[in-house]
Amino acid sequence: MSKVLIADKMSPLAEECLKQAGIKVDVITGLDRDGLCDIIGDYDGLVVRSSTKATAKVIEAATNLKVIGRAGIGVDNIDVEAATAKGIVVMNTPFGNSITTAEHAISLMLALARQIPQANASTHAGKWEKSRFMGVEVMAKTLGIIGCGNIGSIVADRAQGLKMKVVAYDPFLTPERADAIGVEKVELPELFKRADFISLHTPLTDATRDIINARSIKKMKKGVRIINCARGGLIVEDDLKQALDSGDVAGAALDVFAHEPAEDNPLFGMDNVIATPHLGAATTEAQEKVAQQIAEQIADFLTTGAIANALNMASVSAEEAPRLKPYMVLAQQLGSFAGQATQSAIKEVTIAYEGLCGELNCRPLTAVVLQGLLSPQMEDVNMVNAPSIAKERDIRVSEVRSDEAGAFQTLITLTVTTETQTRSIAGTLFNEEPRMVKIKGIPIDAKLGPNMIYITNEDKPGIIGAVGSILGDAGVNIATFHLGRSAQGGDAIALIEIDGAPEPGLLEKITALPHVVTTVAMKF
Repeated sequence: MSKVLIADKMSPLAEECLKQAGIKVDVITGLDRDGLCDIIGDYDGLVVRSSTKATAKVIEAATNLKVIGRAGIGVDNIDVEAATAKGIVVMNTPFGNSITTAEHAISLMLALARQIPQANASTHAGKWEKSRFMGVEVMAKTLGIIGCGNIGSIVADRAQGLKMKVVAYDPFLTPERADAIGVEKVELPELFKRADFISLHTPLTDATRDIINARSIKKMKKGVRIINCARGGLIVEDDLKQALDSGDVAGAALDVFAHEPAEDNPLFGMDNVIATPHLGAATTEAQEKVAQQIAEQIADFLTTGAIANALNMASVSAEEAPRLKPYMVLAQQLGSFAGQATQSAIKEVTIAYEGLCGELNCRPLTAVVLQGLLSPQMEDVNMVNAPSIAKERDIRVSEVRSDEAGAFQTLITLTVTTETQTRSIAGTLFNEEPRMVKIKGIPIDAKLGPNMIYITNEDKPGIIGAVGSILGDAGVNIATFHLGRSAQGGDAIALIEIDGAPEPGLLEKITALPHVVTTVAMKF
């Protein structure tokens, strides 16, 4: 039975959902790093919100961990790189908080426009400062959205309902998508120049860190109002304070800060700043939604292999997982065969998916091919970290798809280019069992067993008998013997399944036979 640790406070729906899936659940909150390290080795899954930090040290101690689930969007508290290197899938819930966070951004914008929190405090204090809190309308104003993904597009929709003009900067926003959601796509300097309000909805990356700073503020309209419900690191807070003091920025409404919990901040106490304690996702509906969603995702992964909303792994739906399973075995065998036969540095890998498999979700298959290919050359390779390892080693990986496969209903062909040669191997499924059908362009029909000997040779009489004699003299039993050749007298191959690993020196005897080129022992 799989075992999951819920390490942060969240809706009881998460625990209930996991238990209903037959998973053992422990809820232990408030652990410090050392306390988490002491127990994390017992768990297959870890569920967190924002308090628990899944650092590299925690991940190193997580000897059985397969998945980390973040009930929310941001994964700043998870070392995704360390998790990937160890083969741990990292999931989040990118849509569970979307409406709640978007509504909070709109609420802050309206509160900022009408100075509602300040007027509320003044009125509660017994003052009647009606003339002090002169506001501005949002109708006909221009809202500039930085980051127009899921949350940003919802903010755009709500702003349009308020009759605002919306411009958006997002490098990944296509013109077609911009038209569909009714926003004008612009570059960042243009947004700064035109926007009366600016709302941030971008993740915190090297490209977006400190995107609002003294230089960018100088490009903005004087009197602009800034709303941030995304990440605190997007704004240089000291620069914003100076702009608020000077009047270059009329006001700011902030739900996030560079350092949280923000118990002290240079922006606190300013009359033209509205601050909330990271409430973007703080609604009952959102908390229940993300808790249930992350629990369902982890349960699906641990019970069926389905992968949803993973940051370091291709998604596989619950419906796709059983259909992909036999192809995963085939993909692993193809990669492993090529990896065990390769002796020099790999430069390029091409995987062609033809026929029925060309219609499948091929990204996880490619990851498994790479796992099999790289595993003979290095330790701790898995389908999660294999693509990143290939990238680190400057191995170019390409996928080719076609709904036609010639003589086969379904066919996967792996072509590996090394410093010295190009080798290809193709396989299919026969009654959902993997079969090798072509090696180095030579037709063959072979089912791989746990222990195989792969031989390349010239097609000459007597080789089969000589190989059989060597194996027989060594007391090695042959389970299956598969042959293929390019043409009579041309290149030939043999795949021999034996009942155990060959003893030292046995392969050298086979290779020493006349007309034998190479002999490789393989394990599957």
